[in-house]
Amino acid sequence: MGRNAGDLYEMGPARPEPGSDPVLLYYLDGFIDAGGAGRLLASHLLSSLEHETVASFDIDTLLDYRSRRPVMTFVKDHWEEYETPELLLSVVRDQEGKQFLVLNGLEPDREWETFTRAVRGLSAELGVRLAVSFHGIPMGVPHTRPLGVTAHATQPGLVEGNRPLVDRLQVPGSAAALLEYRLGQDDRAAVGFAVHVPHYLAQASYPAAAVTLLESVQAATGLALPADALREAARRTDLEIARQVEGSAEVAEVVQALEQQYDAFAADRENMLAEDTEPMPTAEELGAQFERFLAEQQHRGDDRES
Repeated sequence: MGRNAGDLYEMGPARPEPGSDPVLLYYLDGFIDAGGAGRLLASHLLSSLEHETVASFDIDTLLDYRSRRPVMTFVKDHWEEYETPELLLSVVRDQEGKQFLVLNGLEPDREWETFTRAVRGLSAELGVRLAVSFHGIPMGVPHTRPLGVTAHATQPGLVEGNRPLVDRLQVPGSAAALLEYRLGQDDRAAVGFAVHVPHYLAQASYPAAAVTLLESVQAATGLALPADALREAARRTDLEIARQVEGSAEVAEVVQALEQQYDAFAADRENMLAEDTEPMPTAEELGAQFERFLAEQQHRGDDRES
């Protein structure tokens, strides 16, 4: 079984109130997160709501520093700051005062099994009734349509009404996915949400995707979570994207083609592309064109600032 899971963390001063039956929200930074959707949501919750540390994980044991080097700040003739990596379990209060837990920080590079045992043990000890993960995945979809969500869970009833996109798929694993899998083996309730982010926006911060995740989390948990700041950030980002699209006929054509693909898929999921005399470019080809345009705009902006 390896090392004792309890050696992997140190308990802090806070605990959920007895009988609160909290839900556990978790986001681990290191796996796919298109648009920074999961990171944005986790950061938003912890910056907007009162919280205290329940447990801190031994980052020296879990992190490969040479793979993900922490940032240090050098000023003139000395090192002034070191951004200490963290992986923390916090107790948080929603807008109605209800307590829940948030596990947030860097995804472990090693000892996944010990880590998942530790989280399972902690969540059982703290009376967690439901664990919820969230992140973004890149998809060939336009930003002008509602963002879809892929939901998965350890029990079918937790994702009732969500229609799967694929029957079977093999992908690289993550610590977050392994935790959900192990919770399922323990017969415990866990659910995950992956918001579909336009792949030409996957490398940028896309707050609209975080808003969609927040709405999914609220629906699954009943928590009263703040949304105004995220919605305002999404509004500003959408305006900037619209400005860039309007400024280029080529990009507008790309978006229109993606919209046609999206609408055809929505109308008939078994026939994503409508029949035409000329084959429509694939979502990957269209997204590549848009990515090149956004990169050019960023480069021009950098030139203007220099």
